[in-house]
Amino acid sequence: MAAILLQTADWLFVIDNLGLLLGGTAVTIALTVASILLGFAIGFPAGAIEVYGSERASRLVEQVGVVLRGTPLLVIIMILYFGLSVSSSAFVTATIALGLRSAAYQSQIFRGALQSVDDGQLEAARAVAMSRFEAIRYVVVPQALRRSVPGFQNEFTIVLKDTSIAIVIGIGELLTTGQNLYEGGQSTAALEIFLAVSLVYFVLTFATNRSLDRLSDYYAVPEGTT
Repeated sequence: MAAILLQTADWLFVIDNLGLLLGGTAVTIALTVASILLGFAIGFPAGAIEVYGSERASRLVEQVGVVLRGTPLLVIIMILYFGLSVSSSAFVTATIALGLRSAAYQSQIFRGALQSVDDGQLEAARAVAMSRFEAIRYVVVPQALRRSVPGFQNEFTIVLKDTSIAIVIGIGELLTTGQNLYEGGQSTAALEIFLAVSLVYFVLTFATNRSLDRLSDYYAVPEGTT
């Protein structure tokens, strides 16, 4: 009976602090969106350079991507925050770290999507007096973006969960908020707090996946189109 009462009190503690967890959730969402956008801003041009750039530029971008993909995110965050001190803001530093890491993966998503568009379409566009840049921009890129949605969906989910690593530099995101509630010594609700945190991550991931599934279906390239 005492154990049941204690467990009930622990869940009540979680409910009482739900506002703090939602605040941490908002930080997690903001960090995810900012990182994904930065990753896209860098990753898409990087993918295009790998496909259409000069051999030297393509090789350089490829090597930088290999380094970023091969370096643990935790190490990247600590180098940028403690080593290079790129910003006094932990949020900005985490955004840059997550964004750079995401860019390395997004570049490969977009590289594959660009390469999936048949070369004949590029040649056909050139045949109607389009420049190479116009052909890529107006013919290849729209199709590549549509084909990249499934891979982008996976990357969005990964970045969302990777935001928890920002705990090492003290950002008040969801996991940090949960840990602070437990370490504050106000309750023994360790299991309940982290179950609640896990549930929030699940809801965010599920909602994101379902939304991007619909987006993918809506913008899917029709069958038989190359």
